[in-house]
Amino acid sequence: MKTTLARFFGPGLAIVGLALLAAACSSGQMGGGGGNGSPGTGGSNACGAGQTICGTECVNTASDSSNCGGCGIPCAGSRICQNSQCRCQSGLLDCNGSCVASDATHCGSCTMTCQGNQVCNNNSCGASCSGSTMLCGTACVDVASNDANCGACNHPCGSTQHCANGTCADSAAGAGGTVGGGGASGSGGSPGGTGGSAPAAPRLITSAPNAYWNTSATITTVTAGNATVTVNDATTMKTFEGFGGAFNEMGWSYLSLLSASDRDRAIRLLFDANDGAHFVMGRIPIGASDYALQRYTDDETANDTSLSGFSISRDMMYVIPYVKAALAVNGSIRLWASPWTPPTWMKTNTGSVNGTSCARAGGTAFDGGCMVDSAANLTALAQYFVKWIQAYQAQGITVETVAPQNEPNYAQGYPSALWASPLYTKFVGQYLGPAFSQAQLGTKIMLGTNSNGVAGKDPTVVTGVMADATARGLVKVIGLQWGMLDNYKANPASFDMYNLPIWATEHMCGNYPWNPAGLPAYVEPAPNNQAYAVESWGYIRGAIKAGVTAYSAWNMVLDTVGKGNDTVRQWSQDALLIVNTTARTLVVTPAYYVFRHVSQYVQPAARVVATTGGDAVAFKNPDGSVVAAMYNAGAASTYIVQIKGQRLQFAMPATGWATVVVP
Repeated sequence: MKTTLARFFGPGLAIVGLALLAAACSSGQMGGGGGNGSPGTGGSNACGAGQTICGTECVNTASDSSNCGGCGIPCAGSRICQNSQCRCQSGLLDCNGSCVASDATHCGSCTMTCQGNQVCNNNSCGASCSGSTMLCGTACVDVASNDANCGACNHPCGSTQHCANGTCADSAAGAGGTVGGGGASGSGGSPGGTGGSAPAAPRLITSAPNAYWNTSATITTVTAGNATVTVNDATTMKTFEGFGGAFNEMGWSYLSLLSASDRDRAIRLLFDANDGAHFVMGRIPIGASDYALQRYTDDETANDTSLSGFSISRDMMYVIPYVKAALAVNGSIRLWASPWTPPTWMKTNTGSVNGTSCARAGGTAFDGGCMVDSAANLTALAQYFVKWIQAYQAQGITVETVAPQNEPNYAQGYPSALWASPLYTKFVGQYLGPAFSQAQLGTKIMLGTNSNGVAGKDPTVVTGVMADATARGLVKVIGLQWGMLDNYKANPASFDMYNLPIWATEHMCGNYPWNPAGLPAYVEPAPNNQAYAVESWGYIRGAIKAGVTAYSAWNMVLDTVGKGNDTVRQWSQDALLIVNTTARTLVVTPAYYVFRHVSQYVQPAARVVATTGGDAVAFKNPDGSVVAAMYNAGAASTYIVQIKGQRLQFAMPATGWATVVVP
């Protein structure tokens, strides 16, 4: 976590601009503003018709299963990319993120099981196959048209093919080649997180103090009256990947105090498509974060460059059960990870990096210190990542993306580490990328998580990597938070020029101990109140309008106190859900509902679309439905939303939110 509060002025949102503060839910001293570096120069970024620039490559986002609907959006669970959407092939069912045959165990639906010796015939249980179908396993299929069994059982067509008369035929153009490594400004990244399905008729959800998530409000079509908010879905911006949050040890420890039903409810509130915020991304700490119960890495055997002492036994206690609980609700969650510190024996406490001392920042070797530039350590750290990814794979957990270091220019009183910018570049290009290739891992590398926006700090990490052709070619997404996210909002083009997805990797956690002007004074325990919900809306809306392609909450679950393991500064942070550890009860915070207002109905590869009037953000889903979320800072009033050629009227609550979904 960090600290840089650049506040935004939204219509009706009286929020004061703040100076750069230095540390995401972490440092408290105010710092000067940061620079973003100069744009690079180089080759042409031209791609052929129907192709999109993703980093340094031209791809067809209509059919590329690694970039489906936009750069960096992979199709998981054996889905393939069809018309810019990740879908199961014909004849397969989508069951909790996995494609399964419509057979005797899932006949026509994920929950229908045939009895005895029955087979699944035309999505119904029966004694035998009929017509032109043939038995493949326990399913009756038409091999003349079934993409998963084309011409014969177990003969699937490729991602750009369909089954016609028993033969796999091409149905889309292939991907393109590589573009020049230029610095011309581009359209930025893409991606789409999944959301709940759109309703059959316009739907309205409102929230206000003491009346959150009201689904019974009335919305009507009118023919007259000035629109409060106008959604122009013909003016599209970036493709959006979705929302997520971080899996920290403390969160699972607090959830474990609840009854099984309340714990399951909490996970559904976060990840379920119909009864929750439907988060589709999740961040995993590699070793201890600042919200771990104890400090650790997965190999603290001194100078163990062979990694003979590597183990995820600690992960198995809290983090892995937390992740598995989420995957049980939504099997398609896209997971990414970052360490807060490498193993302590890879760091030094002498010297400085970018003007910051390598001395311990807290009471242990985990806190602060600088990564040592030695071939032995860099090789070992790259293999540490490989072993960690493989160990999680063995647990049935696929980690799509990793960042080399959380906040490489902050030394904190909790697990942290400083990296010199040239060393970060060297590690990505000469060690981490080659190690993944040698291990045949498809794991992507994030340029992140960048937080310290002061000139000479994380801005130089970004420009340094992007100036190195080898490292740049390995990076598939840029992760920004706190001060670096403020830099992005101030000058999106300085990052969008790299043609990569831009993820907002950590939501600011509120209740700041250094008492920045314009915000409520610090209190204990964490307030988790309406004021933080309003603050959260400003962060989310501002980042999306600037152009981020994904947005991540920080702690999804905490206790009522909200403190982590920082030994230098006490900080009671806000969260989305909190557990009263005395009463062992679950409390849903106002900030949770703000996230849900924006996240639940946004589908994969949705496009951010233009809005005018009011304080709103809107998306157009691949199925054509449009989602608009808005905030009203004033008194209760009648709102009219102009959307998809309709004027929809409803009662907007005071200091409240509304989400309108139009199919």
